[in-house]
Amino acid sequence: MTSRFTELTVDCHDPERLAAFWCEVLDFQVIDRGEGKVEIGSWVPTAEDVRARQMPPTLVFVRVPEGKTVKNRLHLDVSPVDGSTEGEVTRLLGLGATRADVGRGPDRNWVVMADPNTPD
Repeated sequence: MTSRFTELTVDCHDPERLAAFWCEVLDFQVIDRGEGKVEIGSWVPTAEDVRARQMPPTLVFVRVPEGKTVKNRLHLDVSPVDGSTEGEVTRLLGLGATRADVGRGPDRNWVVMADPNTPD
């Protein structure tokens, strides 16, 4: 018996806002919504699909009352599909992302950004 990676859950203050942002970033759709949570994905999962094979995981945004107390231990890496990095950075800034300084140095070829999560 094995397990499948089915979803990544993100604690946040505003699940609707983050779900809308990540739907635009990743071209995902809302596939489930409940009290204080929103699930998005590139496909609508069924139990049969999940049991049959590894499928792309979904993202679940869950409202929590407490704020973040330390640095995030997880981040998502995204890459532009049909454009330049500069063009994608401009698009993400327009969606509400912000540039983040994590001390990466000037010789790196990636851009660090933060989603429009409510400040913790």
